[in-house]
This record gives sequence, C-alpha cells and structure tokens, in this order.
Amino acid sequence: MAKALMLAEQAFEEGEIPVGAIVVKDNMIIGKGYNQVEKLSDPTAHAEMIAISAACETLGNKYLKGCTLYVTLEPCPMCAGALVWSKIDTIVYGASDSASGGSGSLFNITANNNLNHQIEVIQGILEMDSEYLLKSFFGAKR
Repeated sequence: MAKALMLAEQAFEEGEIPVGAIVVKDNMIIGKGYNQVEKLSDPTAHAEMIAISAACETLGNKYLKGCTLYVTLEPCPMCAGALVWSKIDTIVYGASDSASGGSGSLFNITANNNLNHQIEVIQGILEMDSEYLLKSFFGAKR
C-alpha cells in the first residue's frame, strides 16, 4: 500500500486527484498506475484502470487471477466493474468513498452475486494517509 501511496503523491504533484494503485502477484508488482484523467483528457484514466491494463500486459492475459490490487481510494463503479471482469482475487484500499465508491460504500459491485465473479475487499489500510492526501489536494483547490 505504501507504493500505491507514493503513486498517489505523484498524481498530486501533477495536479491530478491523488489516487495510486498497484497490482501484485506472487509478491511482485506487475502493474501500477496513478490518476491521469487531466493529463490524458480521458475520464477512464483512473489509477486502477491503468494498473489493470499494465498488469494484463505483463501477464499476457485478460484475467488477473491470483492477483491483489492495492489502491489508495475505494474503486468507483467503473473501476469496480473492470476489476470484476478482470477476475482479480482481492482489492485492498485505503480511504472509503461515500460519494462514489463501488466496493462497499455507495455501491457494492465487487460482492454482487448477480455477476460472474466476486472479489474479496479489505478496507482501511493506510486510511489516514490516503485521506490526508485527498483532503490536502481538495483543500488546495478551494
């Protein structure tokens, strides 16, 4: 999670909402990303989406079985859906997102039994650090 937080700090420095994500398999980082929505003018350029793409490329596979995503903010519905389709095993996140969370706060896409895959979710890891970075970013914007 500390490495995801470092990526979130990079996003912060680039004027992006500070969210960072890494995908780990067998104790090795196989994908990483941070928010690049502004930089790429792409509403789908969330940290998780970039990390998923990088991990799939590393594995040469569209599925992330046996992998864990570490992300500083609870995935939104778009990212939660992509994670379900990737068949990732576990999501570990820092700060909850009561405004647009897709993994337990507002929606619970990752545990929806109507979908073909459910994901174990662990929340609150380095939560205060993740929240501090987000609050600092939005505080500076106001």
